[in-house]
Formats: sequence, C-alpha cells, structure tokens
Amino acid sequence: MRVHLRGVAVWGPGLPGWTASRPILAGAAPYAPDRTPPPAPAILSPTERRRTGIAVRLALAVAQQATGMAGLPPDTLRSVFGSANGDGAVVHAILETLAGSERAVSPTQFHNSVHNAAAGYWTIATGSAAPASCLGCHDATFGAALLTAAAEVACEAAPVLLVVYDAPLPAPLAGKRWTEDEFAAAFVLSPEPAGAFAALEVAFAAAPATPEIEEPRQQALRALSRRNPAARALRLLEAIARAAPDAMCAGLLDGRVDVTVTPCSTAPPFSG
Repeated sequence: MRVHLRGVAVWGPGLPGWTASRPILAGAAPYAPDRTPPPAPAILSPTERRRTGIAVRLALAVAQQATGMAGLPPDTLRSVFGSANGDGAVVHAILETLAGSERAVSPTQFHNSVHNAAAGYWTIATGSAAPASCLGCHDATFGAALLTAAAEVACEAAPVLLVVYDAPLPAPLAGKRWTEDEFAAAFVLSPEPAGAFAALEVAFAAAPATPEIEEPRQQALRALSRRNPAARALRLLEAIARAAPDAMCAGLLDGRVDVTVTPCSTAPPFSG
C-alpha cells in the first residue's frame, strides 16, 4: 500500500512538538530527555478540558499539531487511535474506588476509562462525524495502528489521521505493565501526493521484526522506544525528520509491518 504523508507531530520527554524535535530526530541536535508535560487541549471547552487526563492530553496535542500541518479540515478526517495502555490512571482510580467502602464510581471517571476516550474527545472538539477506530495491541500497537490506517487510506481513498499515545501506569498496575515517560505521535496520511512531503510504502510481512530497522537509528533514543509502546514510532519519525529515503519495520505479533520512506521531490519545502 502506498500512502502519502501530509502532517506529522510528536510529544515526549525532550521532544516538545515537531518544530523543536525535528533537529533532534534528524541527528542535528543532541537529545536531552527532559520531561515535558503536554499542553492542555485548547480545542476543548473549559469543562471538557478539566475532565481530561494525561493520556487524552497527549493524544489531542499531537492530533491537533499534525492536522494543522496537513492543512485539512479536522472534522472531515477519518481517524485511527492506538494506545497499548489506555488511560491507566483512570482505571486505577476506579479500581481503588471499588476496593473501598464507598463503591460509587464517578460517571466522569467511567467515561474516561474506555479505550476510545481520546477519540471521543477529539470528535467532540472538532465536531467530526467521520469514522474513528480505536485499538490496542500491547507492544505491537504502533505496527497494528499503522497497518490499519494505511489500509483505510487505500480502501476508502480518503485521508486518515493516525495517533499513537501511551502514558505510565500507577502502582500497583505498573508492577505488571511497566511503562516509562509519556509519548505520542500523529501522522496525517493521504491517498494523493498533492501537498505531501513523503511517500510511505506499507506492507505486512509474516516474519519477525528486525531490531536493526525497528529501533531508532540514534542510540540516545533507543531506551525511550523500548520503555513506551507508542515510542516504537521513533524510527519512522527519524526518517521523516531526516527527509531521506529509509526502510524500517514495526513489530506486529508474530509478523511485522515493513515501511519504505521516500521524500516527495514535488512537494513544497518541508519546514515543519
């Protein structure tokens, strides 16, 4: 499947948005893993904004940046949201309530606990009635979400917003599913080359992922990619930042998703 990239965004430790992060991802500036909490989602009303947790804020921050770069109306975009953990802080709070003497669960906590919470807030904020898919596939979430989004672009001949995000889980959940740092990335994929700055060839292979082309090129970024499932997107982000041809893969259970990245020579200058 061939898709075209019109927008990209990232948020994580030492990677506060695409403009600031691009020189780091391209290897032109050193990486310093300073924690940078995502901004409050300005596209939500004050009431809705107060209800969001860190996971939703991550997802909405990169979704808004990527669609802004793409220059496409966000309310028209189909979307795929992928998260390995969902909002673990909310799940923890609900379980803590159920384990106590007062077992009345907050309605706000309940609706924030579902796996499609971030997609729901996104469609509310943008007024979108376009289809939104939400998935989780443990450490293979990025590969599964990328393959899903590329297939949707190919089948529907329409642009798709892809968002992957994950935040740490609190104890004791963290003892069973350790995740460090907060990380999110977003991509706007289009069937047409107009306005795109890179083309992606995406294919499934029934073979294990190869670490040499799955992990980031930069040694400094590899720890982040190993300790946060959404950060498996870093190798692709590096290729986009370098604006050079590259080949990579993303693990998908017993197989992998192969991706070939080619800059678009006919695209306008990519300033990020």
